[in-house]
Amino acid sequence: MRLKDKTAIVTGGASGFGQGIVEAFLREGARVMIADINGDAAADLAHRCGDKAIAQRVDVGDRASVNAMSKAARQAFGQVDILVNNAGVTHLPTPLEEVSEEEFDRVVNVNMKSVYLTAQALVPHMKAQGSGAILNVASTAGVSPRPNLNWYNASKGWMITATRTMAVELAPSGVRVNAINPVAGETPLLKSFMGEDTPEVRAKFLSTIPLGRFSTPQDMGNAALYLCSDEASMVTGVCMEVDGGRCI
Repeated sequence: MRLKDKTAIVTGGASGFGQGIVEAFLREGARVMIADINGDAAADLAHRCGDKAIAQRVDVGDRASVNAMSKAARQAFGQVDILVNNAGVTHLPTPLEEVSEEEFDRVVNVNMKSVYLTAQALVPHMKAQGSGAILNVASTAGVSPRPNLNWYNASKGWMITATRTMAVELAPSGVRVNAINPVAGETPLLKSFMGEDTPEVRAKFLSTIPLGRFSTPQDMGNAALYLCSDEASMVTGVCMEVDGGRCI
């Protein structure tokens, strides 16, 4: 029960890594808002998870939607102790000069602007209570970029830098900020990263991961659980690779 009496918002929480984080937090005693652009999926997961989970539809790139999420969480929980910025998108593997402006804007809005908007919505609340933990789900792509995912790589590199500067600025207020850098895993985005999902492409991708497997939602849940718990009370500004050795 490492998160007993804690409350959390997990964006993109209805599937993939987000679902793994939601389930780990609930298992350890937290009350969790599952915030996702797919409101039906969020509601379904919340129903399956029991009365400590609530659902909220959110477009993390839209200020009004993020503010509504923050307000709903504070009304439901009284306070928000943990924010996990997990929602993310990518463009398909494409030469950098051929990525459409529409795709570029979507990556920027979901992967970068969302961190800015959730910070504006929730950091004042955390400062006022003198505590909080923010976790940004970045990527190994921001540390060791792959060709043809240029603007996705750049967005995750931005998130890593944002994590560190947020940590430095918010530390005096009692708010910790960390990130995890997953390698690609069994999530809805896997096919988008690889371009196509075939045994040959999977084998090639796995050959770059020393531990020889994709990451799982459970891997991310376990890492997030540590960084957002009081066990990590002296840990801030860390961008932890959860990648099977991919970035070595």
